[in-house]
Amino acid sequence: MKEITSVSELVDILKTDNISYSADTWYRGQGEYGWTLSPGLLRLRNAPSENSFLTRFKQSAAMLIDRHPKDSFDWMFLMQHYGVPTRLLDWTESPLTALYFAVSDKLTEESDGALWSLKPTELNRIAGVDVEEKNFILCFDDEELKSYSLETLSQNPRNKLTPLATIATRNNPRIQAQLGVFTIHHLDHRPIEDFCSKDEVIKYKIPKSKKEDIRRELKLLGISKFTLFPELSSIGEILKGSFK
Repeated sequence: MKEITSVSELVDILKTDNISYSADTWYRGQGEYGWTLSPGLLRLRNAPSENSFLTRFKQSAAMLIDRHPKDSFDWMFLMQHYGVPTRLLDWTESPLTALYFAVSDKLTEESDGALWSLKPTELNRIAGVDVEEKNFILCFDDEELKSYSLETLSQNPRNKLTPLATIATRNNPRIQAQLGVFTIHHLDHRPIEDFCSKDEVIKYKIPKSKKEDIRRELKLLGISKFTLFPELSSIGEILKGSFK
């Protein structure tokens, strides 16, 4: 197990661990080291069905949105954006963005954090998606993803497929700023790391004693609440924090 205690150490570790791998790598930061790679919907106990979440969200959101989502995936992205639990798990193409999320949550300040790296094409290869084109990543319009739609899942609840790495249109400032990408689960609720056998996914530890130091380093590099959440609410939060 490797520990990340500074931004420079993150760079050194990634250079070493990726020296022989030239394809894309994705990253995810988590405030608690013990958390698994499971999306929000699958972390809930006694959760309502995904269809129930979708129906209730549609009921309240329809009059508040300018563009009507075209399918259940489109609704899923919107739900994920506004904090509704889904089968999507957020990743980023930026290790610094992932590091920010690993150290920025005040609720996990007293816990060791984790930074995960994922080889998305290798994860998809586990699921049987094997293409010759380097760095080819599925998008939600591809045929393989139809089996992961809510409509298909409800028709065939016995078939359990492995998670897939996917990309979606970056149609809002937040996902663009965060260089956001996704994995999506099917009906097998095991966390992503349970599907991996080699180095498709790697977990690094961030000691709780180093979180504050890393936050300061990220701020020096311009990685802040506003750069990752370019919204009016971020400005207010930053201004309030500056006078404490």
